[in-house]
Amino acid sequence: MSWAEWVRRESERIRGAGQWRAPRDLDGAGPEGKLAPDGRAVVQFASNDYLGLTQHPAVVAAAHAALDRWGAGSGAARLVVGSRPLHTELEAELATWKRTEAAVLFPTGFAANLGALTVLAGPGTLVCSDELNHASIIDGTRLSRAEVAIYPHRDLHALDRLLADRGRGRRALVVTDTVFSMDGDLADVDALVECCAKHDALLLVDEAHAVLGPEIEDDGVIRVGTLSKTLGALGGFVAGPRRFTDLVVNRARSYIFTTAPTPADTAAALAALRVVQSSEGEILKALLRANIELLAPGHPSPIVPVVCGEERRALEAAAALLERGILVPAIRPPTVEPGTSRLRVTLSAAHTPDQVRALCDALIEIGFPIEPAEHAGPGISP
Repeated sequence: MSWAEWVRRESERIRGAGQWRAPRDLDGAGPEGKLAPDGRAVVQFASNDYLGLTQHPAVVAAAHAALDRWGAGSGAARLVVGSRPLHTELEAELATWKRTEAAVLFPTGFAANLGALTVLAGPGTLVCSDELNHASIIDGTRLSRAEVAIYPHRDLHALDRLLADRGRGRRALVVTDTVFSMDGDLADVDALVECCAKHDALLLVDEAHAVLGPEIEDDGVIRVGTLSKTLGALGGFVAGPRRFTDLVVNRARSYIFTTAPTPADTAAALAALRVVQSSEGEILKALLRANIELLAPGHPSPIVPVVCGEERRALEAAAALLERGILVPAIRPPTVEPGTSRLRVTLSAAHTPDQVRALCDALIEIGFPIEPAEHAGPGISP
């Protein structure tokens, strides 16, 4: 079969399954914008800019200043001549924020997970991974060449059995999201820390969506994070004990063999981190929490799934919202399991209460009201 024929067949297979996708340009800053191709005005509830920091004046000004001083790019990998004072400064402040000895900066959160997992896991290691972990964790475990055991979502009893049965003298690593990206539910971090301590296993957590917690107190946990969600910029990091982060610097291919993050992105993240740690940051978190309470009282995160079931229902629901000027894309296989297609609503401190109320009213109109989280549980459905 020729390459042209193979590409044609693969494309037809995706189209035939009704899963062909393409980006749509949104011309706007913050929740409001104009959506291609017709330029209709929409309010979007799909961004991960949880605190609205992509538009914060101090963040934007810091990026401008870095552009003026250092230019558009870093020009090389960190270990060559790509490291700038900003990179080192941001790493120090990330470590302070996470209460760890050190942090290592990566170009993206995806690259951070690949780097951490391929360094810390490997042949002879058992990696125990929650079944709903992010794609970057899945890819990192595959590339690590470790034996990977998938445990049922948040099932600590199953995890305990996997660790107990792994065999004497075998290293084990447990990896989990702290806030799961499709359901918006939380890992029981305290119980995971206890389980790992019991079995002498290393715990690695991805805190990409943990703008409101959960908090982690154990300084031996390896923490992976992103600069593109809570901080509204671009990049990722690995934080933890220095003996681990130093090894990551010397072994992680996604750190060693890639150009350093741009000065503008790094400066923006540094400015955003300072906002988050200030009194203004607490106000923004309170605004975000208030918006969550308007939409889904008691839900623990700004990710609120409205499970529709079949793909057709999710697409129809998204189209009905769009007719009302509200953009919430349908999430469907292969991103989620068949039968769990959904609207993935994400809230921001930048949304106004009126915008959130309009979303609530629209969901009721199209037949998908959101119940309080204590009744509906993870994966909120009507």
